[in-house]
Amino acid sequence: MRPSLTFVSTIAVALASACVLVACGKPPGGPPPAAGMPEVGVITLQPQRLAITTELPGRTSASLVADVRPQVAGIVKARKFREGGDVKAGETLYQIDPATYQAQYDANVAALAKARASLTTTRLKAQRYKELVAIKAVSQQDYDDAAAALEQGEADVASAKANVETSRINLAYARIEAPISGRIGKSSVTPGALVTANQSTALATIQQLDPIYVDVTQSSAALLQLRQAMARGDLQTGTAGAARVRLLLEDGSSYPLEGKLEFSDVTVDTSTGAITLRALFPNPQGVLLPGMYVRAVLQQGVKSDALTVPQQAVVRDGGGRPMVYVVDAQHKLQRRMIQTDREAGDQWIVRSGLQAGDVLVVDGLQRAAPGVEVKTTPWTAPPPPTTTTASAR
Repeated sequence: MRPSLTFVSTIAVALASACVLVACGKPPGGPPPAAGMPEVGVITLQPQRLAITTELPGRTSASLVADVRPQVAGIVKARKFREGGDVKAGETLYQIDPATYQAQYDANVAALAKARASLTTTRLKAQRYKELVAIKAVSQQDYDDAAAALEQGEADVASAKANVETSRINLAYARIEAPISGRIGKSSVTPGALVTANQSTALATIQQLDPIYVDVTQSSAALLQLRQAMARGDLQTGTAGAARVRLLLEDGSSYPLEGKLEFSDVTVDTSTGAITLRALFPNPQGVLLPGMYVRAVLQQGVKSDALTVPQQAVVRDGGGRPMVYVVDAQHKLQRRMIQTDREAGDQWIVRSGLQAGDVLVVDGLQRAAPGVEVKTTPWTAPPPPTTTTASAR
């Protein structure tokens, strides 16, 4: 059975149309529509006065530390402080049995009285002999002996006074007092314990926590770079006086009170290549405790004409060099190679490659290329993300 002529003609026309389309190489829908003009978010660079800060790790340490040790031997009769509490300088901490020291003091006082009484008789005798020797009533030898006895009596009184003072000091040492004000730790002895003078084991330790030190380390290379920047005039010193320091605690929160930089060490640690910086912080509430890990934010200088760019505006070329795009007067993109100095939050401080008044592309860099004409809109930084609190069920 032969196919009909109409069916054969339809197939031939369809095959011819397909051949024409394949030969032309064009899709049935035609070429894609031309893309519109790219739109980018831009900012105009303006110099600003910028405080240069450095965040460094550190540890807290007490501003004053005193180990309490006995200066006389004896039995501890009482402990008069609460462990972990605050004590004042001069406050009694321990009481050592003072009986033997009181007896020695009383004996020395009596010896002093005896020496003074003997001195009175010797002095009167020396005065009489002085008058008698002038009229030849006594020999010169007798007068010399009386004068020597007077000097001996005066020396005995002075020695007795020294003994009284020594015994008084030992008696006072039986009452162990706080050498400084601060927070006292645990006691190593209890009432009834025998202690000895200048023993190696401390009875307790007092630490002054207000104010408190924060010791941080910075590499000597970073410190040298900072000084070179100041020498070039890139940085200026801040306000007169010590540099200000802020503190970040272990949980990431900010310490509410500001400290000041006390000193920089004069020696570089040969094993780490770092130098120690010490800051002093007020600590009225006792929030900071010795040994806590913190991060100190130091203001090390002020750059009066700093140019900063958002970090998202900086891209890298194939060699890893930083570059940005700016919009010229003809609304066309230009590529600029830049040199960055350091981070300042979410910004880069630009050392070279840009100048004030440049229109910098921050958003819409996906289709950026040199010479592309673009439409610009002002860019604003997004608000910081809000933190959500998850409650346990």
